[in-house]
Amino acid sequence: MLQDARTVRHFQKIADRVAELWHRGYRFEEMRMYLDGYVAALRYSEVLDPLQINRLEEESIRYIYDPSNYDLAKPQPDYVD
Repeated sequence: MLQDARTVRHFQKIADRVAELWHRGYRFEEMRMYLDGYVAALRYSEVLDPLQINRLEEESIRYIYDPSNYDLAKPQPDYVD
């Protein structure tokens, strides 16, 4: 579980972007490539501690591959009386 405020903010950015990519029709491999680039940029910039980056990466991978994050709401049928 992520507890550091900066790490949580980065996770939220990743989750928002991944959801957007999903709705635009991107596949899991492409979302994973986005995550890999994001994590590489964090490592390069040294914004977070390496341990926090590893936890962020693990949580983000879990998020990407969890199918419940991509369930679309089923529209309710219109009833005509």
